[in-house]
Amino acid sequence: MDQLAQRFLDYSRVEKGLSHNSIAAYATDIGIFLKFLEKKRVTQASQVTPTLIMEHMVALSKGGRKARSVARHMISLRGFFRYLVSEEVIAKNPTANMDLPKIGRKLPELLSLAEIEQILAVPVTDHPEGVRNRAMLELLYATGLRVSELVTLGLNDVDLTAGYLRVLGKGSKERIVPVGRSAIEMMKQYLGVRGTLLKKKIHAAFFVTRRGSSMTRQAFWEILKACTLRAGIKRHVSPHIFRHSFATHLLERGADLRAVQAFLGHADITTTEIYTHLNLRHLKEIASKHPRA
Repeated sequence: MDQLAQRFLDYSRVEKGLSHNSIAAYATDIGIFLKFLEKKRVTQASQVTPTLIMEHMVALSKGGRKARSVARHMISLRGFFRYLVSEEVIAKNPTANMDLPKIGRKLPELLSLAEIEQILAVPVTDHPEGVRNRAMLELLYATGLRVSELVTLGLNDVDLTAGYLRVLGKGSKERIVPVGRSAIEMMKQYLGVRGTLLKKKIHAAFFVTRRGSSMTRQAFWEILKACTLRAGIKRHVSPHIFRHSFATHLLERGADLRAVQAFLGHADITTTEIYTHLNLRHLKEIASKHPRA
């Protein structure tokens, strides 16, 4: 079973092109399930039944796992057993007729436009690192990029004359993302000082650290955390909250849902539809200010 699990993870990474985070989640979920099977003395994939899987799911719930976590486990197992059927290791998928646990859809947290402006105003642009930090924050809000897409952006992926980026998103899917005027101006300013960070090194990454290496997710998180604190915003602010704010602010100003989907790189528009709920909440807040509300 361990060998089959490893083959599935290799297939998901190489053939399906899933991200490192997705592979890690699959590995964790399937690893927990294999330990459960070991306790049940089940050593063959053909011995796994829907009843066994349901027993595992119930055990996860009773162990304190939330419905969202249990649902993710089920999705991982579905993918694993679908793969085993396709490879003719087993004849029937034991998860085929099993439903996912019902989970409420959690609305993402947002920043107001005023809060965004407060954070963007923090980096001092009289030194190279401040210019870089301001450029990264401006670009994040201007495009709704994932943090992984931001830090892996290459010099050749940016065309500031035409005003667009070439972004490699989830599943190695490429998309073209337009960039607004404010972000373009900061990126041009950053390019003017980028060489001082490189210290005569050559690097293909657009955003680099003071050591001349490419920016990392962790390093950007620290930059954002510091800017948030200095802006006087007490709550936790992640790069993904910038992404949510970007999408919601677009919809509040009349953007088409399909356009927002293209910006964000969502394969399915149902993923983007959560922002319509946020937009309706915004409209309800406006309606509450009516004199006869």
